[in-house]
Amino acid sequence: MKTVAHLLAEKLLKINAIKLQPANPFVWASGWNSPIYTDNRLTLSYPDVRTFIKTELTRVIMETYPEAEAIAGVATGAIAQGALVADTLNLPYAYIRSTPKDHGLENLIEGDLRMGQKVVIIEDLVSTGKSSLKAVEAVRKAGCEVIGMVALFTYGFPVAQANFEQAGVNLTTLSNYNALLEAALETNYITHSYIATLEQWRTDPANWTPSR
Repeated sequence: MKTVAHLLAEKLLKINAIKLQPANPFVWASGWNSPIYTDNRLTLSYPDVRTFIKTELTRVIMETYPEAEAIAGVATGAIAQGALVADTLNLPYAYIRSTPKDHGLENLIEGDLRMGQKVVIIEDLVSTGKSSLKAVEAVRKAGCEVIGMVALFTYGFPVAQANFEQAGVNLTTLSNYNALLEAALETNYITHSYIATLEQWRTDPANWTPSR
């Protein structure tokens, strides 16, 4: 039986929410060369994938964080998924901006989180973890307790694991890079000849250079 991680990886590849191009790498905004590009916002356009994600995010929260009192989504990729999950769980919802609004109240958090609330944060993608943990910091500054973060996908960078451990945040993900490579091989999206390259990138993405 296929795991949730494997099933979601297959779905993300099928709708091109994740693209693998080890022979023709992307360049991220950070300047890193990368054989993978992820845009999980595409999942919202596919009802079956959207429902699968909503159902599994909800299941993880009910099983792992039954004491949750509010849900917060990280802008922009997790705003909609977070709202869907909060609605399913009938819990209060807010979303966290990457930067404060530049007018009005200059809010960083949009919505009403109450002091002392136990909050689960929804994220769409975890790379180094820095932007995800900025959201955690914002919720903590609002006087709430972040009891965990649930994300759709993680690259599994060692630096991300270290950052989450240092911040004292429990991270649960529906799928991950290892499951993605397995699904990509099984569906013939890639061949075995690319596996070494893809694994090398994940080990040191900041310094990885594609083979010519």
